[in-house]
Order: sequence, then structure tokens, then C-alpha cells
Amino acid sequence: MLWFAVRRLLQTVLVLFTISVLVFLIFFATPGVDPAARIAGRNADQATLAQVRHEFGLDQPLPVRYALMMKHLFISHDLTSFVNRGAKVIPQILEAIPITLSLVVGAAVIWMVVGVLLGTLSAASRGTLLDPLIMLFGIVGVSVPVYWLGEVVNLFSQSKWHDGVFAWVPPLGYVEFRHSPGGWALHLLLPWLTLAVLYVGIYARVLRGELLEALNEDYVRTARAKGLSERQVLVRHALRCSLVPLVALFGLDFGALIGGAALLTEVVFGLPGVGKLTYDSLQNLDLPVIMGCVIYAGFFVVIANMVVDLVQALLDPRIRHA
Repeated sequence: MLWFAVRRLLQTVLVLFTISVLVFLIFFATPGVDPAARIAGRNADQATLAQVRHEFGLDQPLPVRYALMMKHLFISHDLTSFVNRGAKVIPQILEAIPITLSLVVGAAVIWMVVGVLLGTLSAASRGTLLDPLIMLFGIVGVSVPVYWLGEVVNLFSQSKWHDGVFAWVPPLGYVEFRHSPGGWALHLLLPWLTLAVLYVGIYARVLRGELLEALNEDYVRTARAKGLSERQVLVRHALRCSLVPLVALFGLDFGALIGGAALLTEVVFGLPGVGKLTYDSLQNLDLPVIMGCVIYAGFFVVIANMVVDLVQALLDPRIRHA
């Protein structure tokens, strides 16, 4: 297990290095892309452009420019925005990370718990009316766009019924946990539920399929032959193996959402997270901020996949030798 973990860590470092190189080449070495023109402005003359290139190291060879960019981004942390002069990239990302983490972690707990419960209940009630009802709920949850659901939630909680049923709902925005834990939870409760609805149905359907397949395996028949109850067979044997693909799916979804895929939820509910920061920087073509956000997103996706591989190896020892 230790060697498996070390091997995955080395692979992760290599992938992160590759991502940083690709992102740098896309934003700073693509033909026709001139960051100096973006910094200097539309009407800058050639002398100004040359001065800007020299000041920002844009006249250096590509390997040197890459090394300088990574140094400013990861070591000195003084990489600045091309649009908002003086605004540093790393503080902006660090300020947005807790907001995105708060949103995604809370939603992930909800969709994993509810998804596993519904998927297990659906498999256990196969052949009854409850099974198709749960699957119908899953299809509806997957089909409803998160931005539309968020707008509907805001319509009722912020305007139509705000003075009645939803009088307890605070205005859109974000409150830091350290300032008010209760306010933090209240501001995020509806975003948590809105984001979780999309994934509950997916996880319930995936788990149901895996459980039904596992219940026909030989080891499950052996457990039944030993006299275990159907509940014990389902929970203690079939569920554990069925969680392996679910863990892989969770790692991909969690990493992507942390990396900015929760953009629509953040925009609808006024949460200034990483997704919103990435969207704003794309609107302004602020290359350093875009690059920092993309590398940050890649970092979390890769780390999430590494953690998933380690958890899968714990659940299924056969994976360690793959």
C-alpha cells in the first residue's frame, strides 16, 4: 500500500507539472496572443510595448518566461493582474477558495448521504412501487438545470414568499464562518440543496445498478448460504464493493466543482468563489488570473483523483497491484 501511495504521488507531481506547462503555452505562447498589448492598452505604440515586454519579462525565451511565471505564482506569490494593476493573483484565489470549499463540501455531504440512502433503498425495494419512484426522482434531479432551479429558489425565498415561509432566509451573499457560524450555514443552505439535487439522482442510480449487479455475485450467494439476513448481505457485503465506482465518480465531481465547475451556483446565489473569479477574469481576458485559476482547478482535480485511487485501494486490495 505504501509503494502504491508513493507511485500515485509521483504521478500526481508529473501531471501537475504537465498541466502548468500546457496552461502557460496556451495563454502565453499561442500565435497571435500578445500579453504586452493587453497590459499596455489598445493604442500603445511600439516603444511602450517593448518597455512592457521587458518589464514583465515577456521578451525572454519561453523556458525563462515559464520559470519566471511559476516563480511569481508559487514561490514569491507576487504575480499581478494585467487588468487591475497591483492586484495580486494568489490573494484573490485564496480569498475565493474558502467560499467554493464551503459550497462544495456541504453539497457533497448532502448528495453522498442522500444518494447512498436512496440507491440502497431502491435496490432493496426492487420490484415494488418505491423503486421506480426513487429512480423518477433521480431523473428529474439530473434533468433540471442548476441555474434554473437556483433562480426558482431565489424567486420564492428572496421575493415572493420572503416575508412569510422564507422569512428566515438571509439576502444573497456569503458570511464567513469565523464571523457567524449560524449566518454562514443559513447563507449556504439553499445553495447546498440546489447543487446537491443534481448529483443525488446520479449517485442513487449508479449505486442501484452496482448493488443489483453485486447481489448476483458468488460471494453474495455464499453469504446468503451462511444464513445471513438479506439486510446484512446488502449492507455488509454488496454495498462495500458497490461503493468503489461511486468513490471514483465522487472524486471526479468533487475535484471539478472545487476547481470552478460550481460557477452557475455561485453566480445565482451571489457567492464570490473560484468559479465566479474565473468567469470575471475570462470576461476581462486577465491572463495571469485565468492561468492561476486553471492551474488551481487542475491541482484539485488531480489531487482528488489521487485520493480516490487511495480510497479505492483500501476498499478493493486488487487495485493496489493494477
